[in-house]
Amino acid sequence: MRAILSVSDKSGIVEFAQGLVELGWEIISTGGTYKKLKDSGIEAIEISDITQFPEMFDGRVKTLNPYIHGGILYRRELSSHVETARVHDIIGIDLVCVNLYPFKETIATTDNFETIIENIDIGGPAMIRSAAKNFNDVLVITDVKDYDEVLYSLNSNSVDEQLRRALMIKAFEHSASYDAMIANYMNKRFNKGFGETQFIVGTKAFDTRYGENPHQKGALYEFDNFFTNNFKTLKGEASFNNLTDIDGAVKIASAFGKVPAVSIVKHANPCGFAIKETLLDSYVEALKCDPVSAFGGVVAINGTLDLELANKINEIFIEVIIAANVTDEALSAFEGKKRVKIFTQNKEYLELNGDKYDFRHIDGGFVYQQSDKVADDEIEKSTCRGNVVASKEQLKDLEIAYKIASFAKSNCVVYVKDSAMVGIGMGMTSRVDAAKCAILKAKEVGLSVAGSAMASEAFFPFRDSIDAAAKAGVSAIIQPGGSIRDMEVVEAANEHEIALYFTGVRHFLH
Repeated sequence: MRAILSVSDKSGIVEFAQGLVELGWEIISTGGTYKKLKDSGIEAIEISDITQFPEMFDGRVKTLNPYIHGGILYRRELSSHVETARVHDIIGIDLVCVNLYPFKETIATTDNFETIIENIDIGGPAMIRSAAKNFNDVLVITDVKDYDEVLYSLNSNSVDEQLRRALMIKAFEHSASYDAMIANYMNKRFNKGFGETQFIVGTKAFDTRYGENPHQKGALYEFDNFFTNNFKTLKGEASFNNLTDIDGAVKIASAFGKVPAVSIVKHANPCGFAIKETLLDSYVEALKCDPVSAFGGVVAINGTLDLELANKINEIFIEVIIAANVTDEALSAFEGKKRVKIFTQNKEYLELNGDKYDFRHIDGGFVYQQSDKVADDEIEKSTCRGNVVASKEQLKDLEIAYKIASFAKSNCVVYVKDSAMVGIGMGMTSRVDAAKCAILKAKEVGLSVAGSAMASEAFFPFRDSIDAAAKAGVSAIIQPGGSIRDMEVVEAANEHEIALYFTGVRHFLH
């Protein structure tokens, strides 16, 4: 039996090769892999001894040869293939272990196009595809994590169709994602990220309990191992809906840096938020905004969930908690709460992956765009358009309100006072309705928007929203501006002596 080993990621390859040798396999190898095996005392045949050709063109051509691909591809059960192999002295290759040139690592460390081009693997994908195509006869290994299972199966004579098929699928996934990464990079470099074809590639992190509804199957696919590295389940099982709500909650809670922020989300929309001196105080203030909606919702904690905060959260039913970290004592406080789910990032503060692009499925395809975010200096660069200048405290409330508005469904209006959200109206077809709805909801829970800062994620088309805000006692407003009636809005703010700021950037979320 013959195996070809040619890997860029050489972790575990010596042990894998040694295991094959002990089972009587003959090893063929290339370049750096061959050197590593020889230096480790493992007998291997250099690829050029098989192909009868030296590596050519600075290593661009070394495995593209009939003695290699013929040995991989010929079908052992077809007598015509066996005879052709015999006539041409082609010896079978029964195992292919290949992983590819580190293209991803290369583009992360250099912008030199010649270096990038030379780190596009040609022979590796060809061998992977050949072996995967002939998986009934050839084992194909592309993942270091499969070495032990393959050795165990070979040693116990238990290699079956299921294992071969699983390795084949993984091999095609490996080569397909590699090519997709290269194509996406080239389109980013030369077509501003929007080429004729767009590839979205994720790796399964885990299956969800189900999809949006129990009859739908679901799973989480991740970019860059983000969830594998930054998402740990402490209690419960994440559902499809939990994950979308967690996403919304973490985006808000982490949007203000290293501060004790707490956000509460229900059905992907914020229903509570605050930044106070402690996480406990932040949670208490955040809950005041809409305790009814918070019931059964998601709480994101930008810091460590401790026992005191856990006991406070336990006073009502919160279904999901995502915290930067969780103490053992806090976790034990939820032992008797069967429906509560707790997750952590095992960090000091919550973090995002910072995806540069965003997409959404629509029937027949998907729409794709650059990700939206409120720039770090967007509030600082906003312009005061009225006669009243906001105080330092008002500017802080404007920033909080504006960032929350950017994460809420349009049309949206947010009211913030003393660094806590006191009202929000979202998902409305009318912006003035959103403003009025937020005021009504605040009154229902005994909160006042008097003296608050108000934010809208898009411009006010008429002055009616400003008039309604003034009647409620709003002291400062921030919005993108851009309406043909902007001056009417400015005049209304001046009439009511409200500080008015324009950012010039819209943040629709549909």
